[in-house]
Amino acid sequence: MQGLNFIAIDFETATGERASICEAGICVVRDGKVRETRSWLVRPQGNSYSYFNIRIHGIRPSDTFRSPEFPEVWAEISRYMKDCPVLVAHNAAFDMVCIRQSLDLYGLPKPDVTYYCSLRAARKLYDFRCNKLDYLCDQFEIPYARHHRAGEDAEMCARLFLREIRDAGWCGLEEMSWCNGKL
Repeated sequence: MQGLNFIAIDFETATGERASICEAGICVVRDGKVRETRSWLVRPQGNSYSYFNIRIHGIRPSDTFRSPEFPEVWAEISRYMKDCPVLVAHNAAFDMVCIRQSLDLYGLPKPDVTYYCSLRAARKLYDFRCNKLDYLCDQFEIPYARHHRAGEDAEMCARLFLREIRDAGWCGLEEMSWCNGKL
C-alpha cells in the first residue's frame, strides 16, 4: 500500500475527565506497514485517579508520579505528525476529545490534523455483534498482548484499520471521507 501513511493513536485517562490523560500511545504506519509503536506514561493534572479507570487499564498514581505532563508528551507526538498529519483511532470521538480538551487545558494550539475512525469503518464493513477493538482483533487474528494500554491499543487499531482498508478494496484514505473529520 504505497503512500498509505497514518499514525494510529490511543489514550488512557485517569478519571472520567477526557483531559486526564495518563498514557498516550502511537503506532506509525508508512507505506501500509507498521514501522514504530511508542507509548508514554503521562502525569494527569493533580495525578488523581478514579478506581473505575484504574480497573480498566491498571495505571496508578504511583506509575505517573514522576512522568511528564501532557504538553511534553504532546510535543513528542507532534514531531511525528509533522511528517504525517493523519490520525486514526478506534472510537475517534473519545480520543479526539481527549486531545482537544487537553490542548485547551494547557493552552496549546490545535494542529491542522485529519482523523479517521476504525470503529466507524468496522460498523460499515462488518456485521459483528460487537465492534470493540479487542473483539475485532480477535476475529481477524490480530495479535496483541494487553488491551487498554495505549501503545498496544494504538498498534491494534493500526493493524485493524489496514485490514479494513484491504477488505473494502480501498487504495487510499481519500476514499474514506465518510469516517473522517478534522481535529
